[in-house]
Amino acid sequence: MVNFSLEGKIALVTGASYGIGFAIASGLAEAGAKIVFNDINQELVDKGVAAYKEAGIDANGYVCDVTNEEQVNSLVAQIEKEVGSVDILINNAGIIKRIPMHEMSVVEFRQVIDIDLNGPFIVSKAVIPGMMKKGHGKIINICSMMSELGRETVSAYAAAKGGLKMLTKNIASEYGEYNIQCNGIGPGYIATPQTAPLREIQPDGSRHPFDSFIIAKTPAARWGDPEDLVGPAVFLASEASNFVNGHILYVDGGILAYIGKQPK
Repeated sequence: MVNFSLEGKIALVTGASYGIGFAIASGLAEAGAKIVFNDINQELVDKGVAAYKEAGIDANGYVCDVTNEEQVNSLVAQIEKEVGSVDILINNAGIIKRIPMHEMSVVEFRQVIDIDLNGPFIVSKAVIPGMMKKGHGKIINICSMMSELGRETVSAYAAAKGGLKMLTKNIASEYGEYNIQCNGIGPGYIATPQTAPLREIQPDGSRHPFDSFIIAKTPAARWGDPEDLVGPAVFLASEASNFVNGHILYVDGGILAYIGKQPK
């Protein structure tokens, strides 16, 4: 029987107070994992703990900046002391800045790279020794369709997510012999509170132009839900994926496979 159970596993999901990270962590918990998560400040951590509690999940939350190696090392040590050694890491924390490249400052570009690429490197580096010692581990990087495609105003994000795709492949290459699998999930356009303004019905009853664009580009003809990412995450976190390594699983409703509808 294929084993999708995560019973007895400890999963660290970064930036998982809300949104995609929260949905994935909740799905891992339903499969049996013990959830630990971090966020950038105490207010977000408190909101996350309350949200998990409301969902019936006993999650441990910690304040930690994933770009700060000292904080990350302290976080991993604290988790090992209070909960146990991390079996599953989901590198979910990330930001996006939608600014035309010629208007983007170097400081803004570096901030996106630091959180979206350097952060996963730092956190992965911190948990890998424990995984090597245990003889198993799962690392899942939240990539993006921008790991494959370019688009106006997201130069830093695309650069970071493209780099994260290759970091995923390299971790798989370097640590596969230790029974550590590193894969990525590339979400498509997901319906979250942050994207809600892009899906609002216009005063004349029509779709928002960006909403129409996404629907036309997606064979599934809809936005994804955060829950659409749960099954892929559980699969990649479980023993069912023990021979899957260095793969990016795009959960995009088929966008990357599709040239798009012909204009009428």
